[in-house]
Formats: sequence, C-alpha cells, structure tokens
Amino acid sequence: MSDTPDLGVLLQIEARAMAATGLPSLRFTIVNETHALASYRQAALFEQQMGRLSLQAASGLVSVANDSPFAVWLTRFAQRLPRDGNVHCLDFENAAPDDKDGWEEWLPDHLLVVPVKSADGKELAIALYARETPWSEQEVQLLGRLHLTYANCYLALKNRRPSVWARLGNWFGRGRAKWWLLLLLGAMFVPVRLSVLAPAEVIALNALAVAAPQDGVIGAFAVAPNGRVATGDLLFSLDDTVLTNKRQVAQKALEVARADAHIAQQRAFDDVQSKAEVAVALGKVREKEAELAAVEEQAKRVEVRADRDGVAIFSDPNDWIGRPVQTGERVMQLAQPEDAGMLIWLGTSDAIELEEDAPVRMFLHTDPLGPRDARVFESSYQSSLSQDGVASYRLRARFNDGEPLPRIGLRGTARLSGEWVFLGYYLFRRPLATVREWTGL
Repeated sequence: MSDTPDLGVLLQIEARAMAATGLPSLRFTIVNETHALASYRQAALFEQQMGRLSLQAASGLVSVANDSPFAVWLTRFAQRLPRDGNVHCLDFENAAPDDKDGWEEWLPDHLLVVPVKSADGKELAIALYARETPWSEQEVQLLGRLHLTYANCYLALKNRRPSVWARLGNWFGRGRAKWWLLLLLGAMFVPVRLSVLAPAEVIALNALAVAAPQDGVIGAFAVAPNGRVATGDLLFSLDDTVLTNKRQVAQKALEVARADAHIAQQRAFDDVQSKAEVAVALGKVREKEAELAAVEEQAKRVEVRADRDGVAIFSDPNDWIGRPVQTGERVMQLAQPEDAGMLIWLGTSDAIELEEDAPVRMFLHTDPLGPRDARVFESSYQSSLSQDGVASYRLRARFNDGEPLPRIGLRGTARLSGEWVFLGYYLFRRPLATVREWTGL
C-alpha cells in the first residue's frame, strides 16, 4: 500500500467529516467512511453517558437498537475496553475468559480500539474496528491521525447549538417520538372542567351598615376593628365641640327672650298698648326654646350605638378620627361571624359561563393548604372596577355546610369551575382569544 493513495483517501474522509451537519452524520462517517482508509468487517462507536459507554452507531446500520442481543453484549463488552487515551490492538487469543464466548460469536479475531479525544486529552468517544487479519503499524498511525480530525469535528458540532426545527426533527425521527405525539394528541380530548382563578375576600353576606347620623367630624371610636359588640354598646362618637357652643348660645338667647317677655308682661299691667308686645315676646321665647331643643336633639345623636350584636368591621380608626362625614355616610358595618361568605372579583378577560350554584374553592393566603368550598348564588349583570382598578364581575358565594368559616376580612384566591370541555380547549382558550382579539378571525 503506497503513501500517496492513503493520503488522498485520508483527505477525502476528513473533508466528509468536516462537512457533517450534525453528530448523527459524523457518527455515520466514522463507522462507515473510515473503511476506505483501512478495511474492516465491523465498526462501532461509543460515547460516555452517565458514567458508562453507550453504543451510538454501528457500521451498516442507520440507527442502533440498543435492546438487541448484539447491542446488549457489545455495550457490556465496551465497558472493559482500555481507556487510557491510546490506540490498542486486541486479539481474540488474549481475551478474558468472560468475553471469549461472546467475542467468538459476534466479532472477528482482531480488534482496534481508537479513542476520539480532544487536544486537552478529554475523551469524546471510542471507536472499535474488527476484522479477521491483524492491524499493521501504518494503518494504526493513519487511523490515529484521522481520529484527531474526528475529535475536532466532534467539538465543533457539540458546541454548536442546533436550531429548534433541527431538534424537533431529531426528536420526531425517533420511533418512540411518534407514539408520544399520538399520546399527546389523545390527551387533548380528555374531558376536564373549565376553571378560572380570581381574587376573593371573606365578607359578611348580610352586614348592617352603620352610618353617620348627622354632619360632623369623627371624634373617637369605642371599639376596635373586628371587635365584638353587644346591642346598645357605644360604637363611635362625633366631635361635640360645635354643638356644645350652639347649646350655650341657644340657652343664653332663651334666657334673654324670657327676660324680655317678663318685662313685657309687667308693662302690660300699667300700659294697655304694651299688651301687644307680650305676644311677640312670648313668641320669641317659644322660638328660642325650639332652637335649644333642636340643638339638644342633635347632641343626643353624637353618640352612635349598636342596634344588634355582631362584629364591628371598619378600617384603621386613625383614618377616621378628625375626618368630616355627611349624614348617611357609612362608617362601619356590623356583621355576624356565622354569616361569612365570599366576594369574588372575576375579571372580564377571564369570564366563563357559570351554571347556577357553580362550585368555588377558595385558597386563603393565610391557609393555602386548607381550601374552603362554596357555591355561587349571585352575580352582577354588568362589570365594574374592582379595588385593583380592573374591570370585573362581582360574584358572591356561600360556604358549604360543614366548612370551617374563615374570619371576615381575610383574602385569597378563588377557583371557579364551569362546564366540562376538552383539555385542548382548556389549554388554548386564552391564546385563541388573544389571537382573535388581534386578528379578528
């Protein structure tokens, strides 16, 4: 064998290796095209995976069935190949007793182990070549030189990230990928219940509003937020400074009117013309008495008391003290703890068709592992802005019998369940709605 033909063949094989577009094509070149440089009957390529050599390619095969008897034995045999980074010639007569039976059945007598390693000595793969005749020194040197080129091609392809379409093509090219795809398509028709998530709050369903009885300024609170009160207990009071001053002025005005009336009555005894002034003076007395009575009636309404037992629900008292209020403005609510329910703000973009008594499950922020079940019994016809400024439908739900009632005021997330749909519709409902919103299709 002359050097010139070998050099030409070597350059041709190197050119094919460098033209490989991926690791599968490079593996195919290693186990098949190398035959043009040094003849052999069988070739196999192994790569390290999870600490073991795994069969990746074999001569004459497009893909390797790793569960075939030959592949199972060859993989087990490869674990005992020398891995010191050098080229080794192995002969059947030197085989270990455990390998002789399989070697005699599956492989020729003479093997050549050639590592595919980088310049820093890192092992990338191991090539195994088998034939009936011994390997010459010239063939060993040429194959060692060729596998240096294979190593550079390996590094280049490993560092190059394949495109998404290439990875999908490789995945679909595998036999099992088709079965996974069929399984995935079948799963899209599994019936599931359509559900959405929405912010929720525990409220009192039949709370009694406590409003300001008259215009004024909040003076003080007698109860704490979420505190229990009994019928007749003082809740809050308005600042009575202005009313006290008005009452004092009204009292002085009444005293003056009474004194004028008394003087007019005394004059009427001596002067007949003064009798007309008596009626006017008495009228002013009655006027001042009415003004004083009105002021005293307003003073009675300064203190606001509870009309029934319950829990006082309102915000921080410091937000109210010194704040002017108008007649009828709500200051707090009286609620019954056993009357707890759920207020749900369902965003218009998440709205789904809900049946009567649609099931709801609430996950409290304070107890996410203890959900509470409820049923929707009321839904607003039109949307309004929620506390977060999002256009939402206002829903109210009642907890099921036997459910532990949470404290009024707690917040969480509610999952509302609608009609039964296919899993594919469940997953792609929002994307399809977004596409229709932007395209109008």
